Amino acid sequence: MKNRFKTIKILFIGMVFLFLPIVAKADYGGQTNRFFIDSSYDLNGRQELDATLLRITSKVYFYIDDAWWNSLGQSETSMLKLAIQKLGEEFDGKIYPELTATFGSEWKPGIDGDEKITVLIHPMVSQAGGYFNSGDEYSTALNPKSNKREMVYFNSQYLNSDLAKSFLAHEFVHLITFNQKNRLRGVQEEIWLNEARAEYAPTLLGYDSVGTDSNLNRRIRDFLRDPSVSFVDWENKRETYGALNLFTQYLVDHYGAGILINSLKSSFTGVNSLNFALLNKGFYQDFDQIFKDWSIAVLINDCSIGDKYCYLGSSLKNFRLIPSINFLPLTGESRLSLSETTKKWSGNWYKFIGGWGNLKIEFVGSSGVNFEVPYVSQDLAGNQSLGFFQLDDYQKGEVYISDFGRNITSVVIIPLIQDDNVKNIKTLYPFFWQASTEESQADQGSSGQSGSQNIQDVLDKISVLEKQLASLRVELQILLSAEMDSAKSCQSLNQNLSFGIRNNSVSCLQEFLKSQGDDIYPEKLVTGFFGNLTQQAIIRFQEKYASEILTPLGLEKGTGFVGPSTRVKINSMLQK
Repeated sequence: MKNRFKTIKILFIGMVFLFLPIVAKADYGGQTNRFFIDSSYDLNGRQELDATLLRITSKVYFYIDDAWWNSLGQSETSMLKLAIQKLGEEFDGKIYPELTATFGSEWKPGIDGDEKITVLIHPMVSQAGGYFNSGDEYSTALNPKSNKREMVYFNSQYLNSDLAKSFLAHEFVHLITFNQKNRLRGVQEEIWLNEARAEYAPTLLGYDSVGTDSNLNRRIRDFLRDPSVSFVDWENKRETYGALNLFTQYLVDHYGAGILINSLKSSFTGVNSLNFALLNKGFYQDFDQIFKDWSIAVLINDCSIGDKYCYLGSSLKNFRLIPSINFLPLTGESRLSLSETTKKWSGNWYKFIGGWGNLKIEFVGSSGVNFEVPYVSQDLAGNQSLGFFQLDDYQKGEVYISDFGRNITSVVIIPLIQDDNVKNIKTLYPFFWQASTEESQADQGSSGQSGSQNIQDVLDKISVLEKQLASLRVELQILLSAEMDSAKSCQSLNQNLSFGIRNNSVSCLQEFLKSQGDDIYPEKLVTGFFGNLTQQAIIRFQEKYASEILTPLGLEKGTGFVGPSTRVKINSMLQK
């Protein structure tokens, strides 16, 4: 009886310990840890580094790269310690409370059971302010290179910069988004919208209102370098960030930050999540309409022409896009033409100046999609007027501008694709425009063809261009097939792969996924970049072979992370 009581007592104590919460051991000042880092961001291409905990606040552990820190002089380290102190105070007192109150919380206490987040400071390539790696939110069973912390990475070169707080706020929004989308709703946000919320964070916090070194002014310069990029078809480059930031500023100006918040806290992603949020807030405009209005607003930025054709915030009240200039000779009849391609949700701005007499602009777009072509004319007094081409079923239309070169000094056309289908965002669609001047009203009159190219010739140009694109697609498919043959030398994946990585191993992975058929990877894109489409394909693959990949790990749904168990399955299939 005594032994039985002792056994029961031991079992009871064991059960108590089983259900007690796991208490994480807090980090302490001066502690040194080994961290995995992204070699594509690190200035020296390292994959790991040792870092020491330099400062602790109520919300943050600031770790600093030992190799870099030890290379600095005493005066530099003293200055940077003060900068880190100020950044910590700013995070605790403003960044953290305001961003979590707006967008919601990060995973708390998170994978490490510690409510503090980690900021790892190390030297990075110059264009990077920092980064977030969602792989740190998984256990080492799923990601052997996980740091198993709620953490972000910060570029050491910006520690003493006015941009420091903007960059830290940006990366912290990514940490919040992971919790709100991936963990709580089981979906992966599209990169461009994930970045849009992070890009808006400095403005939300008031960091973009003044100062030549503000993140907003930086993005204006990036946008003006190439405004025609499509930020929905995400490319991780400065110009894409610039266009995205300027669009997000406009979106919030006219529809409120609640659009970003509601879209974050929905189970939809990308364009669909914004349309859901807009409808939920009672707006009749959808993303397609807003993009068109924005494309006009960045050119004219004048509320008197229409309440949607301007920025409302003081920081952008004087901003205007510089369109592509096309000069028509000042004397005699003249003609300019251009064949071009564009994507959905990509802006194009062509300005016509010079010339003398009557201006005729003809436009023909690909019949495979619906175009809309706003145009803006400006007179000698600087007054602007907005109009729209009337396109027929063949995407063909024309406008006449009388008194061009005399009273009307310039005309800008803005060819846009108006198609709310969120698929085929990478497809290039051809269009053609021709601008011609005629010296007199009488010459313009009778047939409508004098001094201009016969419209059938224009249609023929479009047909030729579409055939050229079709030929290029065939050549691309042949190239991809050749790459597939050469990829046979890639018999295995030897590293874990996750969202955001760009390298040759990702290309091999995409080639493999492509071979698995449309039910796994219908897009069949081989880009070398691990984006949303690749992640979704991995999830489908993991769930198809759940008994071999997921079940041994105690998982029911795919993660989109290519860890050891997923690689074992892929490698076994590659070697067959």
